[in-house]
Amino acid sequence: MICYPTILTIRNLYALFIAFCLLSCNHIETGKTLKKSDVDFIKGIGLLEEEEEIHKFYSEFKNKNAGNFFTDKRVAHYWIDDSNKQKTLLSSAFYPEIVSIDTVYYAGATYCPYLLVKKTDKTQFKVCAEGKRAEVKQFFEEALSLWKQHREQR
Repeated sequence: MICYPTILTIRNLYALFIAFCLLSCNHIETGKTLKKSDVDFIKGIGLLEEEEEIHKFYSEFKNKNAGNFFTDKRVAHYWIDDSNKQKTLLSSAFYPEIVSIDTVYYAGATYCPYLLVKKTDKTQFKVCAEGKRAEVKQFFEEALSLWKQHREQR
C-alpha cells in the first residue's frame, strides 16, 4: 500500500525536476532576440534609456524577475522579488563610472560565472551569464571591450 505523503513527495520531486529543466534552458540572448515586452519592462524599471541598445542579456530565472545585461552605455543587473520588495535589487553602472571589471568563470558548483563590476563610488555588483563556456566568454569579452572603448574616450 502506498501512503499519500509518499505520492505527494514524488509529485513534488517531479515538479521540481521539471522546473529545474525549464529554468536551466535559460540562455544568453542578444538585444535582437529579446522580446519587446522584456525590453519595455527593463525600460520601465529605469535600467534602459530609450536610445540604448542591449547587446547581450542573460536571466537566471524569469526575465521579469532577474536580468543581467550590457548595452552600448552600461552594464546592469536586476533582481525583482515579488514577495518582498525590500529584497529587490537594481544595479547599473555607466562605463565611465566603472573602475574595474573582473571575470569569475568558476564561482563554485552552484553559482553562475559572473563579472564583478566595481564603480568609482566604491560599490560593486555582479553580472551573471551562464551557458556554454564559449558563449560566456564571448559575453564577458564583449562587455569588457565596450567598457574599455568608453574608458579610453574619457
